[in-house]
Amino acid sequence: MNERLQKQIDFIVKIDEEKNILRQTHLSCHGRRENDAEHAWHMAIMAFLLQEYSNEKIDIAKVMILCLIHDIVEIEAGDTYAYDEEAKKTQAQREKKAAEHLFGMLPDDQCAMMHALFEEFEHGDTPEARFARAMDNFQPLLLNDANEGESWIEHDVARSSIDARQKTTADGSKKLYEVIETILDRHMELGHIRKG
Repeated sequence: MNERLQKQIDFIVKIDEEKNILRQTHLSCHGRRENDAEHAWHMAIMAFLLQEYSNEKIDIAKVMILCLIHDIVEIEAGDTYAYDEEAKKTQAQREKKAAEHLFGMLPDDQCAMMHALFEEFEHGDTPEARFARAMDNFQPLLLNDANEGESWIEHDVARSSIDARQKTTADGSKKLYEVIETILDRHMELGHIRKG
């Protein structure tokens, strides 16, 4: 086997570890906590199905790739819960270090490509990244909705915290943001989300 193929296979085997990174969001119907790979897969399917609601014309294949790779770094950086303000202080540094190591396993051209895609998602400067980020926000919200607010209740999450996270959803899809607002209003009425 040549060196290039060996590097690619080593990386492919390594990213299987993404299935071990548990998130705070539970599967629908009060299931176990989802893992990062399930989250990424779910986002990619959502992006494909909901692409008509993007604010801008998008390359859906690129959006799906952004969804699939955005959390690979969490294999080494760990998952940072969306509402953990303390952990978010070191998130960028941890993820940058993980990206350098993990993507560095690949041949140079693919390493550069993966870095570029990861940075594109993080910065949200393209239509594809904006829509992928909308999926990243919408997917756990849909699971929380299906679970009667389970994770929000468990972590005593305030509406202002959810609103701060969800504001970037409108950058990718105003229509989906309207749906989110309706869902959040209902969970406020049910007492699943703390005021504030």
